[in-house]
Amino acid sequence: MKNMLKTGLLMTILMGFCLMVGEILGGRQGLLFAFLVGGVSNLFMYWFSDKLVLGMHRATPVSQQELPEVYAIVRELTTQANIPLPKIYLIDTPLPNAFATGRNPSHAAVAVTRGILDILDERELRGVLAHELSHVLHRDILISTIASVLAGAIMLLARMAMWGTLFADRRRSDNEGMHPLAGLLMLVLAPLAAMLIQMAISRSREFHADEAGARLSQDPLALARALQKIERVASTGGLPSGNPTMAHLYIINPFNLEGVTRLFLTHPTTSERISRLEEIAGHLKLSRRYY
Repeated sequence: MKNMLKTGLLMTILMGFCLMVGEILGGRQGLLFAFLVGGVSNLFMYWFSDKLVLGMHRATPVSQQELPEVYAIVRELTTQANIPLPKIYLIDTPLPNAFATGRNPSHAAVAVTRGILDILDERELRGVLAHELSHVLHRDILISTIASVLAGAIMLLARMAMWGTLFADRRRSDNEGMHPLAGLLMLVLAPLAAMLIQMAISRSREFHADEAGARLSQDPLALARALQKIERVASTGGLPSGNPTMAHLYIINPFNLEGVTRLFLTHPTTSERISRLEEIAGHLKLSRRYY
């Protein structure tokens, strides 16, 4: 509940910030234009992002005969969560990771890498799949899309204002319009602030998926062990394909981001996540600590 409230607050702040920037930079017309462009592009992403993401990562659909263990776990968890069985995809890379995509539980897909199947035992894999199915159950893709729409609108408004300032009518007096320096600062600071809020929303959703997944699987410590293993291997190198802008989809960020501060991370630190999972295990009175 705490993470959901935090996400709602961040979404409200992002919306308010977008309205403020639109009013300052483009007035009502500029705001409506930005939302129109950003809304159309993100609406397209909402309906087709699963196909784009799966194609970008060269994920291939697999049958129950090919991955019986994954199908058995997913079927058990989706039955408990009362959601349809998603499509299962495999990414042929030795790096361990997994992600879920799709606009709602009825149109969802879960992708796992060959690497994650090699290093995790059955309980750990179950914890990871419970985490991903929690993203599906709570429609985190929708939340991410809305955040992306708002952040994109802010960026577009900033660019419009900047170019409008640079090519403004020279006959206007110096007191009219936005000062070029103010336009430049807004061009840099507005998208930066929007991105920071968007990253904070992503981190909040990861915490929530950890908690929901741990409760769905009833095995928080198995997920904690899985996170440790995945990070240990993933830190040696990024995915051979894919786009860092899709990092928020994965259970662990698969792209090397050396030198980037915590404010710009799409995921909480693994140590924070493990600490919270240990607290959940205590609440659930689980004592299976062997990692």
